[in-house]
Amino acid sequence: MMALCKVTGPATLPDGTVDVTDTTPVSWSSFSHERWHFLCRFLPRLADICPDRQAMAPFLLNHGTEDEMECQGYKTNSYKACLCLCLVVLCGGGPVGVLLAMLVFRWRPDWKLRATKSRCPLYRADAVLLKDISDRWWTETVDIIYVPVDESMLHVPDWLAPYINACPDFHLDPKTQTVAAKQYGSFGQVADCSYKEEDGDEEDVKETTSLTSVNDKERLSVRFFDHQRRRYIWDASTRCFTSLRGLDDTTPCSYFYQAAGMSREEQNRKHVLYGENTIYIEVKSYFRLLIEEVLNPFYVFQIFSVILWSLNDYYVYASCIVVISVISISVELYEIRKQAETLRDMVALEAEVSVWRGGDEYEDIPGQELVPGDVITIPPHGTMMACDAVLITGNCIVNESMLTGESVPVTKTPLPSPPRGEGQDPALYMSEEHKRHTLFCGTQVIQTRYYGGEKVKAVVIRTGFLSAKGELVRSILFPKPMGFKFYQDAMRFLAVLAGLAVIGFSYSVYVMISFKASVKDVIVRALDMITVIVPPALPAAMTIGSVYAQRRLKKEGIFCISPPRINISGKTKLVCFDKTGTLTEDGLDLWGVVPADMSVVRNAADLPRGPLLAAMASCHSLTLIEGEMTGDPLDLKMFEATDWLLEEPGPDNTRFDILAPTVVKPVTADTFIMGATSQTPYEIGILRQFPFSSSLQRMSVITRTLGNRHMDVYLKGAPEMVASLCIKETVPSEFHNTLMRYTLQGFRVIAFAWKVLDTSIKFHHLQKIQRDQVETDLTFLGLMVMQNALKPETTPTIHQLNDANIRTVMVTGDNMLTAVSVARNCGMVLSKDTVILVNASPPEDGQPAHVTWTYSEHPTEQSLVQGEARQPGNWDSGADMSEPLVEYDMSYQVIPIKEPEGRYHFAVSGKSFAVIRSHFSDLIPKICVRGTVFARMSPNQKAQLVESLQDLGYCVAMCGDGANDCGALKTAHAGISLSEAEASVASPFTSKIPNIQCVPTVIREGRAALVTSFGSFKYMALYSMVQFVSVITLYSINSNLGDIQYLYIDLAITTTVALFMGWQEAYPKLVPQRPPGSLMAPVNLFSVLSQVVLMIAVQVGTFLYLKQQPWFKALKPNPNSDNILCYETTVVFSVSSYLYIILAAAFSKGRPYRRPLYTNYVFMVCLVILLGFSTLLLLHPFTALAKFIELMVDMPFHFRLTLLGIISAYCIVVFVVEDFVVSSQVLRRLFRLRKKIPKNKYKLLEKELAENPDWPPVGETTYAMEEKYQDSTQS
Repeated sequence: MMALCKVTGPATLPDGTVDVTDTTPVSWSSFSHERWHFLCRFLPRLADICPDRQAMAPFLLNHGTEDEMECQGYKTNSYKACLCLCLVVLCGGGPVGVLLAMLVFRWRPDWKLRATKSRCPLYRADAVLLKDISDRWWTETVDIIYVPVDESMLHVPDWLAPYINACPDFHLDPKTQTVAAKQYGSFGQVADCSYKEEDGDEEDVKETTSLTSVNDKERLSVRFFDHQRRRYIWDASTRCFTSLRGLDDTTPCSYFYQAAGMSREEQNRKHVLYGENTIYIEVKSYFRLLIEEVLNPFYVFQIFSVILWSLNDYYVYASCIVVISVISISVELYEIRKQAETLRDMVALEAEVSVWRGGDEYEDIPGQELVPGDVITIPPHGTMMACDAVLITGNCIVNESMLTGESVPVTKTPLPSPPRGEGQDPALYMSEEHKRHTLFCGTQVIQTRYYGGEKVKAVVIRTGFLSAKGELVRSILFPKPMGFKFYQDAMRFLAVLAGLAVIGFSYSVYVMISFKASVKDVIVRALDMITVIVPPALPAAMTIGSVYAQRRLKKEGIFCISPPRINISGKTKLVCFDKTGTLTEDGLDLWGVVPADMSVVRNAADLPRGPLLAAMASCHSLTLIEGEMTGDPLDLKMFEATDWLLEEPGPDNTRFDILAPTVVKPVTADTFIMGATSQTPYEIGILRQFPFSSSLQRMSVITRTLGNRHMDVYLKGAPEMVASLCIKETVPSEFHNTLMRYTLQGFRVIAFAWKVLDTSIKFHHLQKIQRDQVETDLTFLGLMVMQNALKPETTPTIHQLNDANIRTVMVTGDNMLTAVSVARNCGMVLSKDTVILVNASPPEDGQPAHVTWTYSEHPTEQSLVQGEARQPGNWDSGADMSEPLVEYDMSYQVIPIKEPEGRYHFAVSGKSFAVIRSHFSDLIPKICVRGTVFARMSPNQKAQLVESLQDLGYCVAMCGDGANDCGALKTAHAGISLSEAEASVASPFTSKIPNIQCVPTVIREGRAALVTSFGSFKYMALYSMVQFVSVITLYSINSNLGDIQYLYIDLAITTTVALFMGWQEAYPKLVPQRPPGSLMAPVNLFSVLSQVVLMIAVQVGTFLYLKQQPWFKALKPNPNSDNILCYETTVVFSVSSYLYIILAAAFSKGRPYRRPLYTNYVFMVCLVILLGFSTLLLLHPFTALAKFIELMVDMPFHFRLTLLGIISAYCIVVFVVEDFVVSSQVLRRLFRLRKKIPKNKYKLLEKELAENPDWPPVGETTYAMEEKYQDSTQS
């Protein structure tokens, strides 16, 4: 029987230990106190012998996010640590072995963890092993911090309560908020206890330290570890660690209004857990940086090579390498420290913050002391935010350009706190949904607005690296690898070279032993072969292309904060564009206003005084900053068209019984004339603003007109959304037809609505009223029609991308038909192509979710040449929609349901996209492959679309203005933000060019960088192979290259050409074919292998040709000499010198991705000098030079000319192979023949759709329950 007794709970003894003898016997009444102690001590050891496999299984942290990691627990094992040390000492040769082991363990800390610790359940771990989604390993130490609690009955504050409830050893009494011990349910938890022997020896068993356990009467212990500036704490309810969060996505909105300020003691307790509110950027000392750099594998290999060359008497060469390495390290250390200092200065923020302590008590404290839950006040004249905080009183005008790239100031309003209905869950704060009510760390508060003398208050929700700014800095400090195949293939190629090094090592040992060399010479020569075959400059050669491309982009006004993205952008296959401000002009021109009961009014100032004019004058977020009106461009145009005046709060503005509302009023003279009746001026005060929300697609204001007792609500937004909020009878019957007339022309249409609030609602109710209470039962007022012209650069750029076979997609928050019209006008959708609207509806009224497929309307070719134009009539005109529209000479017709002649494109709204993702997930790939227009998309949906496209194998670029596109810009392989800022953390690329011309520029430079990287990598690989063949050939006769010869090859030739190969600029035109993205691509493999064969043929051929000469005298090896001065070494050196130069030129390809080779002037000068000097050494080296380089001078001149002829022939063959064979379309087609099935999913889908003429089912409805059946029948 396993259970011997039932534990009713431990009791705390006066001396602080835990007594576990309070038990109820189950079967043995004589079960002794000593036996129970024995089990307490034995069972944890038994658990080590028979571990719980389920508890030891890896656990996922941050599941479903880009920070997802597997977490495994490890604990100290003294036996394994001692055994590891003994093996290292015995097998590695004493101290040398220990040093090597320390180096390896530094490079691979996961190996150290496995070698010295044992796997264990997470609840016993003192260290964790982490594996991220990129298969990178990390190790962290588990520590304990102690959080003070109230001395009286261990009272626990609300913020710590969730952690207590997760504890296996203690629970929180919901009534008293006090900690009590839980009853144990298994023996495994007994190990949480501390036991004191009778003789006074104390043993603390801590294998299962809980998240929060009482160590004494005044504090709780919390197990945690820190990883990449994020803290993870132990949650015993899930038996894993969880990321420490602030007061974000699980906090009820009502909590923030109940916050009454924290005491200093409560703040200090939180400070223990959350730490300082700083975004700490460590600036390491030069000495520490030096040690870390020297211990880098690259420099360790360099040190090893220098020692080896010195042992081989290559002192000059070794000294030069040391000098170059010292200079390189010095420059690198300076750059690293400078970047760290720059980043530190950027994020550094030292400011005093006023914290509310409750009542009338306020205290100024350093910003570093803020913790989540603090209530702070925002000064009237603004400040730089030191944390993320939720606004609960007053308004703030904020500049968020540093975070989003959006230069237009944003108005922040108090967080709504809807009352909790009976049986309803409380409304929760959501970071994305409530961003208009959140002040983010690092943003500049320009001004504040407050009422009635009340301070502008905000509740701190996130601090330090938990804040929005902290997360962005984390993304800079710890960038996520993109998984680009180029780097993966480079590592595979290095493995191949390492294999060749092993072969060369073995051959060298064999040859040197056959020549009866000493043990020292055998070891030195064999190890020297490793330094030959694995070039130490290879990592630098791989990145040189992106470094030069980054400089060229900067000259074009495009800034890049992530150089590896440049190479990836060269593989771009699809570009997503935002519409407003990206494809179209930022500024909008008011075309006219269409009231609900009259014809078109072209001049808004001509509207009669009434709700529509008042809505245009007041429903906006404009503000005055230093006397200049700023805000959304649409709001600016709308307000300017009314000819009204906006006044900011001032000391005399007290007419509304409150302090300082924003006032709007007409500027015409008659509105200010006070007659005999003392007529009240016509002025409107804006009392409350509900800012624009992308998800709600609307904004509204509550106003009061001077002299009126009631207040009004004005609302503007997407016409479809506004109409749905209005009383049905007030929406004109021709609403949808009239809306279609304008959106089909590409106009941007905004709708207005209005209602009068009940007089019982007073001002003090406004700050707590919810927007869904006032944004209902509205009266429809009319439409505002805005002209949003395409930027002049848009259409040529889209055509340029189309000609390059790069797909273009529009992702916008605007109206569907407006977006389709813009897509046609800019060339995304060609005139012969067809647009299919995909409308999806969620389940409702007992009907399942369904998708309808309908053809969109578009202009006929015949209409494009018709002349007469008609002005759109009023709401009830009912005119024929096929008649030409105003100023555009175009007409529209409904396309009959038939097979389209051109390509078809899907147009999907954000609402439909969400329904399809939830109920028709199998359709998402098809929608993405043929989708061109995605309208009414929220910021989250834009990022989801980019992810879906990436899942299909597209290399996706995203171009937007940064405001609502941050998520998509960061998700895309190449996110390009159009911003005036020099660099924005919102995206990898930031363009000062305010149009999409930057997109082809980034792609062209990416292609050039990619080709440069390929060329440099192939050159370094061939350089190693050439030197490998040269050395192997000379080893066969017990000779080698001389010190100066190595110096000339490695420094004068290889370093020079590798440095300037990347100076070739990008080709000015985009071509349809993309460069290969993999080193293992058949074309690249063919190039490398063919050049290896040619190189071996030339080196071996000239060596054999030398031996056939009648004057040739073979080398007689001298065991006491290096045997360098001989005919064989001279020929091998002279021929190989040419090979390095010729291969560098051959791999510096020009068209179609880079400008021709001859345009790289510096590189060409270097080639000419090196070729001239090599020719001098081959044909006629003067005596002093020959002696210095150790060359034979008595070779016949005709033999030298023959060698030059062979080299010339080789040069011709090399260029023919590279420029005519490798680059030929014939070879590419031959390689494609073996690709029977495309690797990318989108190509397979394109093929499937092309072969299925019955899909999509236009004119039909697809229901969720029938989806799989329909797909099977259609396929």
